[in-house]
Order: sequence, then C-alpha cells, then structure tokens
Amino acid sequence: MMSQVPSQNEIERRYKNIRSRMATAGVDALIICGNQYAGFEGAVFYASGFEIVHRYVYVLLPLEDEPTLVFPREARWIGDKAKPWVKNQVWPDVPGRWICERAEERKWKRIGVYGMNFIMAVRDYRELAQASLELVPFDFEFDMARAVKSEEELAEVRDAMDIILEGFWALVDSYQPGKTEAEIMAPAVERFFARGAGPRMMNIVLSGPRGEAEAHFKVPGHRVVAAGDLLLYSLEITGAGGYWVEFSRPLLRGNPSATTQKMAEAYPEALQAARKLMRTGELASNVHRAIAETFTKYGFSLGHLSGHSIGTTMIECPAIGANSEVPLEENMIFSLHPQVVDQDGKVCLYTQDTYRIAKTEGECLANVPWRFFSGQETKESVAR
Repeated sequence: MMSQVPSQNEIERRYKNIRSRMATAGVDALIICGNQYAGFEGAVFYASGFEIVHRYVYVLLPLEDEPTLVFPREARWIGDKAKPWVKNQVWPDVPGRWICERAEERKWKRIGVYGMNFIMAVRDYRELAQASLELVPFDFEFDMARAVKSEEELAEVRDAMDIILEGFWALVDSYQPGKTEAEIMAPAVERFFARGAGPRMMNIVLSGPRGEAEAHFKVPGHRVVAAGDLLLYSLEITGAGGYWVEFSRPLLRGNPSATTQKMAEAYPEALQAARKLMRTGELASNVHRAIAETFTKYGFSLGHLSGHSIGTTMIECPAIGANSEVPLEENMIFSLHPQVVDQDGKVCLYTQDTYRIAKTEGECLANVPWRFFSGQETKESVAR
C-alpha cells in the first residue's frame, strides 16, 4: 500500500503550481470545493490531505497566506481532522458566509472557485453571490495546474493500477452464467476495499443478451447473467493515495453478435492510433479525432468523449474531445474510454485504459490485451 501523505516538497510543488495560475488570473484567493459524490472529493484531498467521508468541505487557499479547511458545522465530527496537513480548520454554520467575512477582512475582490457549477453547496453560493466579490470559475486552471503528475504521484497511480487489475482478475475468475451481475462484481470490490480504495469507487456495467450490450450504464444488480450475455464492467477506483484509475474489458461466454463483432474489429486499430498520438506536444483533440475517424470508417460513432485527464478527481481537464485544443505534456495521466455505438444508439461496445503521456507515444498502464474474456483465462495465461 502506498503512502497517503505527500512529502513536503510535493505539497509545496502543488501550491506553487496552483498559485502561479491564480496570479495569472488575478485572483486573491481560491475556493477548492469537494463533496462526497464519487470522484468529486479529490480536489480537497489533493490540496489539503483531508479525506471526505460525508457531506462537503472547502479548502480556502489565499494567494499569499496559509490555507484553511472550511467545514459546515454539522460535519464537525465527520472525518479525521488530524489527518490533513492543513491545520487551520473552522466549522461555521454557513461556510459561504464565513468566507465572505474573511474576504472582507482581507480586502479580497476576486475569488476563484473550483467546482462552482457542480460541487459548491447552494447556500454557500448564495452568500458569495450576494457579496461584493467577483467569483471567477477556476476549474480548467486548477486542473491544468495539477495535470502533469510528479514522480510521487505516478507511484500512487501505478499502485492504484495494480489494485484495479487484481480486482479485474478476481472478476474474470468469478464470471459464470447463472450468477447475478452483482455477484460477479463482488470479489473485485472486496479486493478494492481491502487494498485501500475505501468508498472511492464507481463500478458500473453495460450488459445485454445475445452477444450485445445495451448502450446505457447501470449499477450491477440482481439480473441473472445468461450464457451469451455480453458484460462490460467499468471499473473505476483509487488506491489509498486517492488517485483514480479506470479499466474495462468485455466478458462473454459465447459468440458476439454480428454488430458487436464488427465493433470489436475496430477497437485495436482505434486504440493503437490513439496510443501513438498520446505524446508530448500533440493536441488532445487529435487523439479524439483518430479514434472517432476509425469508428466512422467502420460505420459507427462515439457515445461521448474519448477520455479525460484523471487524478485525485475522477474527471479532470483537459478532455480528449473534438474541441480540446490543449497540448499534451509528459506525465499527464488520461483515462481513454471510447464507447462505440450503432447508428440507432441502442447497441454498444466499450473499453477503458489508463495512459501516461510520454515523449514519443502513450504508455498503457495495464498490460492486458483487448479481447473478449470468457472467464477461463488467468493473468499468467494471458501474459504468455
């Protein structure tokens, strides 16, 4: 298990990068939002070391002063307050009001907000919006400040990848028609939790009969899996260090449908084209375009973006999408998850891999070939 506490050098590196973006944007302070929703807790963990177990919290990071953890009063006894390296901690009735008072006291005029659209509590936004402050959306800037991972961070990413692959092989071993979708998933989740993922997981599935998967995600439940059902488990977890990784391979005991088979023939070509472009200086949009054009050639389209940067937050900027004109940099980490759908939008095939951007081509962090898994395979047999 990796350490959950970054070194002092790593902490200082993070704050330096964030404050550089703050200075460029001309903001006096930054509110970093996090809540319990899967994948939305990570920015607070990244900037303070506090692990959210319920409700929400903010990190208030001034441009030139020490950060403060701002909890709602009702969360005073939730979470280990001794664990974070940020020791300035307050528990006001309404955090937004306390931040407004702090801003007035410090004569702040412009405050950046990471998570204003999706994470910040409405009651706090009301207080801030009514104050004489300019609120500056800061999601892209914050994410770009943390997009290039340090060696410490890369070690945490690789540890998380080791955990998710252990869970995948438990899933393959568990796969058997006659079980429910949840029963097949259960051994993987047991491994994830035992190795430190805690609640930081989002394990969902695409599935369907006769060698085809319906094009909508769902929570694995009590549906009994029949022979010939196609299962696409989307495994998304962190390790103890809080870094997300994603992985998926198709499970099928039987034959794919003609549509699924045609989709499967496109995948190796699309993934190889993307991997070669996941290099320093390449635009993220070009990676997406290579995937989209490959699937178009086979008569299919993409269900959504090809992927996204990933770190202590599940979905970070930049995206791998058509409008993402962002140059890639070495040691950025991306989840590549192209979902190919048919022309009616009803049938799909899906995969996920986690990649490191390198100098000349991408490094896939999982040494697992793309193929249909029948449940008969082992890690050793596939490696041969």
